[in-house]
Amino acid sequence: MIIAHITSEKIHSTSSEAFSFYEKSRFGEKIKDRIEYSWAEVLYLKSKKKLELNIKNKPISFEKAITIARKQDKRIETKLTLFEDLRNKGYIVKTALKFGADFRVYKKGSKPGQDHALWLAYVVRESDPHTWHDFAAKNRVAHSTKKKLLIGIVDDENDILYYEISWLKP
Repeated sequence: MIIAHITSEKIHSTSSEAFSFYEKSRFGEKIKDRIEYSWAEVLYLKSKKKLELNIKNKPISFEKAITIARKQDKRIETKLTLFEDLRNKGYIVKTALKFGADFRVYKKGSKPGQDHALWLAYVVRESDPHTWHDFAAKNRVAHSTKKKLLIGIVDDENDILYYEISWLKP
């Protein structure tokens, strides 16, 4: 089991298990002498009982972790729904903050940093308002980064409907 720690809003592990799991499944980001995790990765691994999360060397529950994550990201539960679904289907899912997206999605077996993502993914709740302007902006970013846009729409039962959008030159 990976032992991870929350320190100054970063979540990381220096355990050999974390490095081994990173090499096998690409969870986390290798940064110098440690693996840093996103909240979606931590919550997913915690739900699968593959990670223990500590604050000041004391383990915390999944519920406490979600409460902390929610303070930093109001949409964490919606994002986690998409993250879980895509990881369970075998995709490698990484954050995409620098692209203004929720996630970068890679095919199974890819090595982020060496391979290119297939999609920039955005997740939205079916009940939330959306505009054509928002859609156009997301599509523009995906196109400019040479990726397809993947929009996951989560309904009230947490089922996800996916739409893949790409540019077409007739």
